[in-house]
Amino acid sequence: MMNHYFAICPRGLETLLQDELAALGATELKITHGGVHFAGDWAVCYRANLESRLATRILWHLVTGPYTREDDIYRLAVRQLWPNHFSVANTFRVVTTAIKCPLKSLDFVTLRVKDAVCDRFREDAGERPNIDTRYPDVSVHVFLTADRCTLYLDTSGQPLWQRGFRRASVDAPVKENLAAGILKLSGWQPDTPLVDPMCGSGTFLLEAVQMALDRAPGLDRHFGFERLKKFDAALWTHIRNAALARVKNPAQLDIRGSDHDERAVRAARRNLEEAGFSQWVRVDTADLLELSAPAPAGTLVANPPYGERLGEQEELAAFYPQLGAVLKRHWAGWNCFFFTADLRLPKLMGLKPSRKTPLYNGPLECRLFEIRMVAGSNRKP
Repeated sequence: MMNHYFAICPRGLETLLQDELAALGATELKITHGGVHFAGDWAVCYRANLESRLATRILWHLVTGPYTREDDIYRLAVRQLWPNHFSVANTFRVVTTAIKCPLKSLDFVTLRVKDAVCDRFREDAGERPNIDTRYPDVSVHVFLTADRCTLYLDTSGQPLWQRGFRRASVDAPVKENLAAGILKLSGWQPDTPLVDPMCGSGTFLLEAVQMALDRAPGLDRHFGFERLKKFDAALWTHIRNAALARVKNPAQLDIRGSDHDERAVRAARRNLEEAGFSQWVRVDTADLLELSAPAPAGTLVANPPYGERLGEQEELAAFYPQLGAVLKRHWAGWNCFFFTADLRLPKLMGLKPSRKTPLYNGPLECRLFEIRMVAGSNRKP
């Protein structure tokens, strides 16, 4: 059975997500802001949830229709055969998002769709399911444009960036799917060295080692589609087992992380240990300004702090020139990638980026700066 879906992702990663979904067997791919529309059978849906490193959610498209007021949305929703999709014993919630919606209250839209789902269950099954807004079994998603309403069922459950590995965390981590996208944009390959000198709780390190092992990011979690009535347990077991059998076991990898904060180093080590990846990644306590490259060439990726207060910005304005000097002196031959919302970074470092990729960290507009440290060009005789 061919279905239509919408895969949500961090803004800026849509083209990469399109390529990833195509490789998983998706068809009818169409990019839009913040995601990709695609088509496929249930096997494609299962694989997209299991394998996608970039998607946040995979939503199953049910219906799209016109509206001018809330009652139109209610009628569209109440016509759907909800008892065919999930059991009355499942809890559910309704999530509403909109672009250029003329209606005054999205909360009221959410309430009307919830009423429609419950009314349909009462009519068809004689009872209604319960609401759980925090940890529901099933999520109904409503998306409104200026005059169209689309209803989806979530096939993912918890967001796909929740791999289940990052048990310990420090302040302001980058989400896993954004970290994976940054690594893909860097062009890093597992047979080359990778260094994250501001590793925090180890998100880049965790994503890199999974890529190197060809390990599907969803192997250690459950998904929303397992709660739907159309769930094919035998098909899912076959797809999951195939992904499990594909996992590599390399003798060694050159993936390194460090941080000047001992608390962050402990968190990164704990996360890698509990994920079973510690044998492939080295994490040390170190100040980036005192580090030297561990090899003649490789990829450096970092998410440096970007101060929100004036004092922090002044500290960074003093730090960036020192960082630029260290890169020139000790990292010749490396491709360096800095993900930041502080657009002053390259200028204050005194280095010209070869590429600037706009990305969003949630609602925050950022840049991924690529700075190629050409071997020999910055070395004094």
